[in-house]
Amino acid sequence: MIISELKPFPEILGYLDGDKKIFIVGCKGCAEVCQTGDEPQVLEMKQKLEKEGKTITGYCVVDFLCDKALVKTRLFPHEDEIDAADSLLVMTCGIGVQATAAVVNKLVHPAANTINVGGASGEWRGSERCRECGDCVLDLTGGICPLTACTKWLINGPCGGTKNGKCEVEPDVRDCGWHLIYERLKKLGRLDKMQAMPIVKNYAKMQPPKHLRSTIMWALEQQETKV
Repeated sequence: MIISELKPFPEILGYLDGDKKIFIVGCKGCAEVCQTGDEPQVLEMKQKLEKEGKTITGYCVVDFLCDKALVKTRLFPHEDEIDAADSLLVMTCGIGVQATAAVVNKLVHPAANTINVGGASGEWRGSERCRECGDCVLDLTGGICPLTACTKWLINGPCGGTKNGKCEVEPDVRDCGWHLIYERLKKLGRLDKMQAMPIVKNYAKMQPPKHLRSTIMWALEQQETKV
């Protein structure tokens, strides 16, 4: 399971600054267990945003937002509501945010951070990946994660090795992650987002929080026993 926690509400409001009409997407997968994206949380977010003067054009809770085919199928009946929105707020992990961004022609905002708990988190079929960095920046990158799309985890733009939109590590098969980000933001008319990228990233947030360090090895190391 992938663990997520909602971002502070003021941060979410900051993402939506300038957007008056919002469509909300939730997830009944891992986000349901984490209570970050199931229908009760979606309806609560809807109410909070409406109190801030936002118009919610609609919402949809998808079984698993990490499956692009399923996301596309479930969002299709809401096409008019999505077209009427300025942007989408997605309440799930970073994988679900990326999968949603890949199937809509709207700016997508993450409502949650994905938390690292150590070890493996499971598998998913799509090309989207999440480093579980604890401080999601997908709002600034058009829904494409720079930590997974870029082989060097660059957070502030492409390296000097990119050429013709390809990554120097695997130029025959791999696109430059930042080229993809640029093209996505250009298509959405939001290249201004690239000017707001953070100067540095706190990679310490990629470590599991103390209250989630529950692996067997960690527990054995912490247990005070006498032989």
